[in-house]
Amino acid sequence: MAGPVLITGAAGFAGSHLLDLLSNEPGSDAALSGRELIAWHRPGGAAPREVPGVSWEPMDLLDRQSVDTALARLQPSQVYHCAGAAHVGRSWQTTDATLAVNVRGTHHLLDGLRRSGNATTRVLVVSSAMVYASASRPLTEDDPLIPASPYALSKLAQEMVSTTDSEGPPASVARAFNHFGPRQDPFFVASGFARRIADIEAGRWEPEIAVGNLDACRDLTDVRDTVRAYRAIVERGRPGRVYNVCSGQAIVIRDLLDMLIARAHVPVRVTVDPARYRPHDSPIVVGDPSRIRDELGWAPQIPTEQTVDDLLQYWRQR
Repeated sequence: MAGPVLITGAAGFAGSHLLDLLSNEPGSDAALSGRELIAWHRPGGAAPREVPGVSWEPMDLLDRQSVDTALARLQPSQVYHCAGAAHVGRSWQTTDATLAVNVRGTHHLLDGLRRSGNATTRVLVVSSAMVYASASRPLTEDDPLIPASPYALSKLAQEMVSTTDSEGPPASVARAFNHFGPRQDPFFVASGFARRIADIEAGRWEPEIAVGNLDACRDLTDVRDTVRAYRAIVERGRPGRVYNVCSGQAIVIRDLLDMLIARAHVPVRVTVDPARYRPHDSPIVVGDPSRIRDELGWAPQIPTEQTVDDLLQYWRQR
């Protein structure tokens, strides 16, 4: 039997949905083969959810020896590398930590796989659309890469670590554009809006939402579609190739907020707070999904309206 499937960052936002997909969906590669699912989570972080058939292991990716030892023991056949610092705005205050976990952590993982002697492991490294230079048109995988934040710089360096090591297993790269849905950290805009509306409905907050820049346009995909793309890249993608994970359509953040407020059970007013504006915020970020669509047959399936409903319901239940 082939080795287990390893997910790093499995307790995080996208990682948790990927874990659900691989453990529950009959059509998934792991389910078909009966391979074990190993879920790594950050030591000292939130307690992992109980997921049937999943083995949880604490792992500090900056502890090189621990990573080496675990990979030599596990000999994984597939690795989904979802762990890392994920917030653009926070990276301006946590630059050292962002670079450390995203770059050195990825190097430790890939070097550990090389040291374990398993050159056939299929590896996916989750990067970000933030590596691209700002543009007013849909971005392709061949567009210029000019990161404009510490987070974006860390993701570009992560990609370079992943694709330039000729001795290790070749890693495919998913350049994920914005994705949202249940379980997302409320520091991200859609989830923050939804949580505030749920708090207002429950009487825990005044009926007001303070906002930053609402004119930004973002390519938004449901996280459950995003992780389907990750699975498609691992199972059918070309090793060493980069794939945009995006819808190809942008939505104005103001319109997203309007959709959420329209579903609120009470009136909600909006006020602008200049302190919430990000430095170097790109006015539009939208991707071209042609490569992943044409090569792997992936396309988003969940409409934005459903994601908005599910996100609000998640916070109402919390």
